[in-house]
Amino acid sequence: MEGDGSDSPVTIKNIERELICPACKELFTHPLILPCQHSICHKCVKELLLTLDDSFNDVGSDNSNQSSPRLRLPSPSMDKIDRINRPGWKRNSLTPRTTVFPCPGCEHDVDLGERGINGLFRNFTLETIVERYRQAARAATAIMCDLCKPPPQESTKSCMDCSASYCNECFKIHHPWGTIKAQHEYVGPTTNFRPKILMCPEHETERINMYCELCRRPVCHLCKLGGNHANHRVTTMSSAYKTLKEKLSKDIDYLIGKESQVKSQISELNLLMKETECNGERAKEEAITHFEKLFEVLEERKSSVLKAIDSSKKLRLDKFQTQMEEYQGLLENSGLVGYAQEVLKETDQSCFVQTAKQLHLRIQKATESLKSFRPAAQTSFEDYVVNTSKQTELLGELSFFSSGIDVPEINEEQSKVYNSALINWHHPEKDRADSYVLEYRKMNRDDEMSWNEIEVCGTSKIIQDLENSSTYAFRVRAYKGSICSPCSRELILHTPPAPVFSFLFDEKCGYNNEHLLLNLKRDRVESRAGFNLLLAAERIQVGYYTSLDYIIGDTGITKGKHFWAFRVEPYSYLVKVGVASSDKLQEWLRSPRDAVSPRYEQDSGHDSGSEDACFDSSQPFTLVTIGMKKFFIPKSPTSSNEPENRVLPMPTSIGIFLDYDKGKVNFYDMDQMKCLYERQVDCSHTLYPAFALMGSGGIQLEEPITAKYLEYQEDM
Repeated sequence: MEGDGSDSPVTIKNIERELICPACKELFTHPLILPCQHSICHKCVKELLLTLDDSFNDVGSDNSNQSSPRLRLPSPSMDKIDRINRPGWKRNSLTPRTTVFPCPGCEHDVDLGERGINGLFRNFTLETIVERYRQAARAATAIMCDLCKPPPQESTKSCMDCSASYCNECFKIHHPWGTIKAQHEYVGPTTNFRPKILMCPEHETERINMYCELCRRPVCHLCKLGGNHANHRVTTMSSAYKTLKEKLSKDIDYLIGKESQVKSQISELNLLMKETECNGERAKEEAITHFEKLFEVLEERKSSVLKAIDSSKKLRLDKFQTQMEEYQGLLENSGLVGYAQEVLKETDQSCFVQTAKQLHLRIQKATESLKSFRPAAQTSFEDYVVNTSKQTELLGELSFFSSGIDVPEINEEQSKVYNSALINWHHPEKDRADSYVLEYRKMNRDDEMSWNEIEVCGTSKIIQDLENSSTYAFRVRAYKGSICSPCSRELILHTPPAPVFSFLFDEKCGYNNEHLLLNLKRDRVESRAGFNLLLAAERIQVGYYTSLDYIIGDTGITKGKHFWAFRVEPYSYLVKVGVASSDKLQEWLRSPRDAVSPRYEQDSGHDSGSEDACFDSSQPFTLVTIGMKKFFIPKSPTSSNEPENRVLPMPTSIGIFLDYDKGKVNFYDMDQMKCLYERQVDCSHTLYPAFALMGSGGIQLEEPITAKYLEYQEDM
């Protein structure tokens, strides 16, 4: 299994770039070969699967409530519900975990299938090369004997059959002549032990002896006879080895023959890098010059505006000062009044009359001013408020000269946020743009957060790891070479109040296939108002209602905060949505279907007579009614119960937020992420997403946003 060639330490050290895992950016450790033929560390595959499983199904994600993890449960069939209610019943999960993730090397989705990691081959060749690199890098570090008593001696051999390293003495002791162990294969000291024969991951007892040309992977004869490769074209391992080795050798010889051309192109790239550095610095200097000119204009305008304000302020203060001095003269023993008092002391009549006439006119004028007080100037500077709205908008759009590159526009209808954010945009000059930069930031009232930037080659992007119960702004700009367009108008989206809860409709527990039609993906259910419903409707003559057809989610909730969304078809006549506990489901689904009447159910979403008695009680379920393009707010003692206040237009998409720990459920309009209704719920048992339909109707679960979802949208 060892390679037949040996590379010098210098050559080994020069290939470090090829030995780095694209996920962890470190040397490969037990690399696995993905279906796309890229390699990735074993631990990195596990971490990616766990991360995506947390992101899509919200199991202990960084953004979820760490103190309230979710426990995934199987759906409550009748016997399971009985077991749930028994003391000592232990919950577990039967829900398959995520097996699809984007390859860190090529970013294409890879599906590991049912066997998951166990279905992948270890890349032993790459593992051996990495080990040789490690040995070259730590030439002075010896590999010690695994069997020596302390202190261990330096090893001289490694046995590939025993997967251990030995010094000379220990090797002789454990591999004596004349025994089977003496026939073991040994090599120089190494820490890289690998099997001598590759075994099939799908059929663990079968050795690899063929190569599938379609899947480009080794297979065994059972894979060809009745496995996944039955109809694929295969070839013998020796033939595949010979063909691939010839191709690889030929390609290597070609590259070696073009070494002078490669060196010439490297020199050209070095020159281009230097030129880019110079041009970048020159562009920065030009930009600084332009901004300095703008600063000069702003400083000039600032000085002019402040001077005008100061002049007006001085003029007004002078007027107020003059008016104040006049009024101070009206005080006793001062100013005009004091002067008049002195005039009154004049005893000569001729002299008095000569002075008093003019003084009397002044006194009359002062008296009139007291009766109708008017300030000499205005205190408001409303006329001096600088209007910069237009200039601010222009400065906000300040960018490089676009040379005709149009501004991209975000498509609000195709952009959405759920477990992640999906942003779509279109560009009139799509073929002329080399790339786009999508910017987003969390909107905070307290401070201005910086924009996050992502370079995108297409016209859509999925953004993960957004905080729950937050508001984000998104914008995009186009690039053509070093020229970019102004930013698009911002799109504001609101994230759900809790991590997204992932589930499908349960086709076993209470599912009535005579009335309900469930698709193969189990994310859409329709109610068929057919002949069976008409037969059931004749019972109305004896006082019974037509029963509701219930369907629930296949996953239960026992703690934490969770959010899920769905769409109710506009043609739906009557649909009930919400949550219900396992014991309540047991009661509903075991009741005779022809005897169930909504009037005897304390349904928070149905306008029945029993509701009024249970406003303050916490029920083991909460359902609201939707139908005929309307959303019906249940009755409440704290708000108006008039029909016009309780009937709202049906949202395009409806969300449900369950806080299990606080015993609270909220119903949301997903378009604006606005809470429409809130109610307490009894969380003493496991709760399940619950739905009920009557007459014609349909419910579509909101699909989590993943890379496959993006590809589907682009195909559409």
